[in-house]
Amino acid sequence: MSTINLQDRAMGAIMGAYIGDALGLGPHWFYDLNEQYRLYGDWINDYTDPQPDRYHAGMKAGQQSQSGLILNMQIDSILTDGEYNEEDFCRRLDTELFPELDGTANVGPGGFTSQSIREAWVLRTQHNKPWGEVAGFTDNTEAAERVLALAVRYATKPQELARNVSSNTLLTQCDETINAMTVAYSAVLGMLVQGHPLDEDLSSKLMQLVADHQLPFHAMSIPGSKPSGAGTFASPDALLTPSSIARAAHENLIQPAWKVSIVYGMPCAVYHQFPACYYLAARYSDDFESAVLHAINGGGQNMARAMLTGALVGAQVGIQNIPKRFIDGLEDSDKLLNRAEKLAALIH
Repeated sequence: MSTINLQDRAMGAIMGAYIGDALGLGPHWFYDLNEQYRLYGDWINDYTDPQPDRYHAGMKAGQQSQSGLILNMQIDSILTDGEYNEEDFCRRLDTELFPELDGTANVGPGGFTSQSIREAWVLRTQHNKPWGEVAGFTDNTEAAERVLALAVRYATKPQELARNVSSNTLLTQCDETINAMTVAYSAVLGMLVQGHPLDEDLSSKLMQLVADHQLPFHAMSIPGSKPSGAGTFASPDALLTPSSIARAAHENLIQPAWKVSIVYGMPCAVYHQFPACYYLAARYSDDFESAVLHAINGGGQNMARAMLTGALVGAQVGIQNIPKRFIDGLEDSDKLLNRAEKLAALIH
């Protein structure tokens, strides 16, 4: 990884997320794997059209889901003045996304609107609640999918990363455990963009950032540390998880790797998704294609699994080591590459 520069890793993370999102568009949410096999064969290896009677019906292979479109908004907002501006991002949601929604799941850009976005839409547009009062208790990865842009932008500044990721997450998801796990995922992604490997030592590096007051997690598990103060997450466990899972991945404990969806769970919640993503990203740290395809072929909420895995592995391999066919197969790939390149150029 040391031969891949910071900007290439940053571009790899963003394009990896876009690719994972688009790969999930067709075979999204098959909890019956036999049904997935019947419609898509034993192994999905490329972008596919959604079925006409399922999620994202009417869309085409290589297009972005709503998660990818919101990620676009997040990046475009950052690019406006080079920094995260929450007021600007919220304005984009109000003017570019919410007018296209009606509060139901199957209406909206990208063919499906997640529960946390629907709940925010209702409170914002039907009850005139201000931003800061529209978040709900949904435990999905919706926020993690958009804040990965902030993890990339502030990869070299963990304190700013944590503050901005937490603030943005709380726009739609108010549960502090979900917030902590989302910040932890983002911190891991930031470390990978810097060039650290996803290995058995990564959690110790993250805990050192806690000790140095760079990440807002409880520090009592660090020998000699003082109790953490107000405003910190109650437990550092979300930072300890990645290295334990990396060890399992390096010992190939799950065979074949797509069965992470069975081991950790197929549903949408962060506590199912993040462990599976860490496993695949550690197992295939130098093989982008294998990582995202195992994420997709596990069924269930495979779109989020592939999007978040794609970001982690893309950061490790860099943009130049992502198979060209995955980039070329994306709709508007040149625009997406341009976004990723401009965002990467902001990191210093």
